[in-house]
Amino acid sequence: MNKEESNYNPIANYGVIGNQNTIALVGMDGAIDFMCFPRFDSPSIFASILDKQKGGSFQIIPDLKDVDYKQQYLPETNVLVTRFLAYEGMVEITDFMPVKPLEGSCELIRKVTVIRGKVAFKMKCEPRFEYAREKGKAIAKDSGQVFFEDGEQAEFIRLVSDVQLTAGEHDATAEFELEEKESACFVLEAVNSEDETDEFGTDLNGKVHQLFTETVNYWKSWVGKSKYKGKWLDMVHRSALTLKLLTSHKYGAPVAAATFGLPEHIGGTRNWDYRFTWIRDAAFTMYAFIRLGYTAEAGHFMDWIRHQFDENMQDGSELQLMYGVDGRAELKEIELDHLEGYMHSTPVRIGNEAYDQLQMDIYGELMDSIYLYDKYGEPVTYNFWESLKRHIEYVCDNWRAKDHGIWEIRSEKREFLYSRVMCWVAVDRAIRLAEKRSFPYPFERWRNVRDEIYKNVYEDFWNDDLKAFVQYKGADVLDASALLMPLVRFISPYDPRWQTTMEAIEEKLATDSLVYRYNTEHDIDGLSSEEGTFSVCSFWYVECLCRGGQLEKARLFFEKMLSYGNHLGLFAEQIGLRGEQLGNFPQAFTHLGLISAAYAINRAIDVDES
Repeated sequence: MNKEESNYNPIANYGVIGNQNTIALVGMDGAIDFMCFPRFDSPSIFASILDKQKGGSFQIIPDLKDVDYKQQYLPETNVLVTRFLAYEGMVEITDFMPVKPLEGSCELIRKVTVIRGKVAFKMKCEPRFEYAREKGKAIAKDSGQVFFEDGEQAEFIRLVSDVQLTAGEHDATAEFELEEKESACFVLEAVNSEDETDEFGTDLNGKVHQLFTETVNYWKSWVGKSKYKGKWLDMVHRSALTLKLLTSHKYGAPVAAATFGLPEHIGGTRNWDYRFTWIRDAAFTMYAFIRLGYTAEAGHFMDWIRHQFDENMQDGSELQLMYGVDGRAELKEIELDHLEGYMHSTPVRIGNEAYDQLQMDIYGELMDSIYLYDKYGEPVTYNFWESLKRHIEYVCDNWRAKDHGIWEIRSEKREFLYSRVMCWVAVDRAIRLAEKRSFPYPFERWRNVRDEIYKNVYEDFWNDDLKAFVQYKGADVLDASALLMPLVRFISPYDPRWQTTMEAIEEKLATDSLVYRYNTEHDIDGLSSEEGTFSVCSFWYVECLCRGGQLEKARLFFEKMLSYGNHLGLFAEQIGLRGEQLGNFPQAFTHLGLISAAYAINRAIDVDES
């Protein structure tokens, strides 16, 4: 790592806080280096994780020498505590965001407390608007208030504190000193204008304490509704809390990750924007919520899906693979050339042109989640069923279509194994749901199509030389997405063809518990750079081991995967060659895979011990 790269914190060195409208990344050094405001897919106001000089950050720095850093969440919450430990003093920063129903209501609260000693501090808040295109203007209202104005967009942010603030041209600073047990508070909030009344008044500390108590109680109450009581409880609940943070309070739709532009390989070009709702990722998230007993979350997402059917597809258009959390369909991809990228990994992209791709698998994940919601949540209505039928008919007509696949290949379309398997899932779950609820459906047509897809997969995607199901029709390469075949009950984990496929994946894509999604050297995706192992594939692998009777190996590899999480139990998308976190962070796909694997192993252990 050269000197310029060392200026960037490792991705693993961050915790996250949020209010289900947006998320902020808080470093172990106490700096908030990433935040979009006031919504997940809003432009960033802090993005120094993507450009140390231009991105903007919110720093609180204690004057301590030889500091050790620690971070933890308060138990069963998303309230983050960062500690600075030194001989001359000990400091805590408590960071949280109150969860409020209004989308425009957004407050970032930071409370600094000296635990031991007498400590001097420097604070610097330098928001950069419109993805750091605009510096904005800082305006001092009084000694405890500074407004930041983005003139282009007429947006206002207010910083309130109980220590004296100084407004520069584009930032706010403070220098203050705290005795042992003393504290100082900082609140950054969205406002409509610089004339808006300060709701915190003279008792900022008291109001912050009230909001702190309400926020802690909110998260503890939510976790308390979990029905999971098995092993690895803390890790399962941390993953559930992370998924909840990534799910829009207003719309019920989860984003794939909180960030954009973080690289899948340092210096590489695989730097995508994941702040949108993928149908696939969202459906898998609902699986995880339903397994833990959170059917209300699944119901909220079903409302979002119904809205897509009713409002966005009246012209007969088909389901897109991703949308904005508010349901918007166009997600134009743009490169931010003015940002140097995390450790000089460019380009930094916002938007995602994959929204316009064809990915046939999304119907399978969606239909499976609807089937499970009908089983464990609320019954599907007849009107909703009629909307679903049109999409199943589309699958019946187009299941042979070439597409871009689960990994969003940016080269030629192919007949991908995973897409074909999930088309089978779509028709199979639709039949099961119709039979259970006695809904009318074209009995013979759907059953014939389901059987035809099954035979097609079993015969046309099998490579007799490799003794494995391959990535696409006619291929001689493997894909870790095949690991979902037994998990969606397409094939028995004891089927001889599956067992040799599993052996081939272990040989060619797995390194111990770490699994690559495919071999990038075969240039299947049209991108030249490398990537790390894909963490959700590792958890799929663990679950396959479990279901195939290799319980001890599954348990060992699951424990190993947990050790690759960061100090707070958070995972990005991928794991690099040195065990580092790579890609957007935290990633829903990884955390829902962790929950599913833990659930499967715990159930197998219970059966084994009974």
